[in-house]
Amino acid sequence: MNRRSLMAIVSASAVSALTLTACGQAGQGGAAADGDGPVQLTMWTHSAGNPAELEVYQQIIDDFNASQDEYEVVEESFPQGAYNDAIVAAAAADDLPCLLDMDGPIVPNWAWAGYIQPLGLSTDITDSLLPTAVGTYKDEIYSAGYWDAALSIFARESVLTANDVRIPTIDEPWTVDEFDTVLATLQDAGYDTPLDIGAEDTGEWWSYAYSPMLQSSGGDLVDRDTMLTSDGTLNGPEAVDFFTWFQGAFDQGYTSNAGTIGNEEFNADEVALSYTGVWNALDSLDAVGDDLLILPPPDFGNGPKIGGGSWQWGISSTCASPEGARAYLEFSFADEYLTAFSDKQIVIPATESATEASEHFSTDGDLRPFVELSQQLAVLRPQTPAYPVISSTFEKAAKDIMNGADVQSTLDGAVSEIDANIQSNDGYGF
Repeated sequence: MNRRSLMAIVSASAVSALTLTACGQAGQGGAAADGDGPVQLTMWTHSAGNPAELEVYQQIIDDFNASQDEYEVVEESFPQGAYNDAIVAAAAADDLPCLLDMDGPIVPNWAWAGYIQPLGLSTDITDSLLPTAVGTYKDEIYSAGYWDAALSIFARESVLTANDVRIPTIDEPWTVDEFDTVLATLQDAGYDTPLDIGAEDTGEWWSYAYSPMLQSSGGDLVDRDTMLTSDGTLNGPEAVDFFTWFQGAFDQGYTSNAGTIGNEEFNADEVALSYTGVWNALDSLDAVGDDLLILPPPDFGNGPKIGGGSWQWGISSTCASPEGARAYLEFSFADEYLTAFSDKQIVIPATESATEASEHFSTDGDLRPFVELSQQLAVLRPQTPAYPVISSTFEKAAKDIMNGADVQSTLDGAVSEIDANIQSNDGYGF
C-alpha cells in the first residue's frame, strides 16, 4: 500500500470500459463452464500494475489449483482506480466474482449493501491475524487480509542529536507541546519546512493519516459506541484543539501542502521529519542508512495512534460455490505466502510466525519498529457502512481548515453532513 497507488486516478472512459469488460468476463462465479471438470472460482483483485503482488497471487493460485481437482481459481486484475467502480457495476448486474479483495475501511459498506457474505473461515486462521487485518460489520467477520501497513515519523538520528532533540519511543513519545518545540528548533536549524506531513496527497490518505491524530487528541470521526452520530466527537473541544494545532502547523510553516508525493524531500535532507509509511522505508534506508530513525507520532493527549487496516479478501454474496472460495482462502493463508507478500511488497505480515520468517520484519529485521508500531498503536477506521461518506467529508473539512477556514464551524458542517447521511440510511443497521 502506498500513497501513489492509493490515489491512482483513471479517466471515466477507462473505468467504463473496464467495468463492461469485467462484467462480461465474470461469468457465473463458482460454476463449471461446461458442466464438467473443476468448478471455476472467479477472483478479482485491484492489483493490476503491481507485479510484485500479482506474482505471489499467481503462485498461490497455481499451487491451489494443482493441489486438488474440485476447484479452479481464475484471476482477473484491475487498476486500483477502476476497481471499486467495477465492483459496484458488477453488483448492480448481479455478476460479482466469487472472490474479491477490498480496502479494509470499505468492508462494512459492502457487507451492508449485500455485496459480500460472512467469511466463515476457521477461527484458527482469523484469531492468528493482526486485529487490523480482519474486517467486520456488526461483530461479524466479512474479510481477512495477508498484511497491514504502518505509519511513522522518519528522522535522522544525527540531526536530532545535533539539535539536542530527545529521541521519542512508543512508551515515551513526544507530547504535542514537545513536538511543537522540536519543529521550531529544527526550523531554526535551517529546515524552512521541517515536517513533511503528506498533505499534498488526496483521497483516503487524509482519514488514514490524520484521523488517528484526531483520536489521539480524544476526538474521533464518529461516536463508535452507537455509530449513529459524529456530534461531539468530530466537533467537540478535543477535535477543535487538534484541528487548531493542525491549522497552526501550516500557518507557522512547520509543514506545507506543496511537497512531493512520496518521501523524496526527506531522503534529500530538505525536511528533517517525514510522516510516512512502511512503503517508503527501503528507499529511505538506502538514502540514510543506519542514521534512519523510525519513530512514533506525537501524543496529542490520549496516547500516540496510527491508522490500521489494508486490503483484505472476501466472498461475494452471489458466489455459487462459497465452500470452494473458503477452501481457496484457507489454503492461501499459509505463512509462506504471507511472508512472500511481505518480502516482495514491504508490508507487515498478518501473523507472528510469518513476521518472524520475513526478511525485514523479523526480530532482527531492519524494519522491525513498524511491527511494534502496528501492534501497539494501530486503530481501525470506524467499521460502519457510513465510512465512505465520513471519510470524504473529513477530507474536505480538514483541507478547508488547512487553508484557513474557521475550525469550529467547519467541523460543525462536517458533522451535519455525516449525520444527515446516517439518518437517511436508517442508521446503516445500527
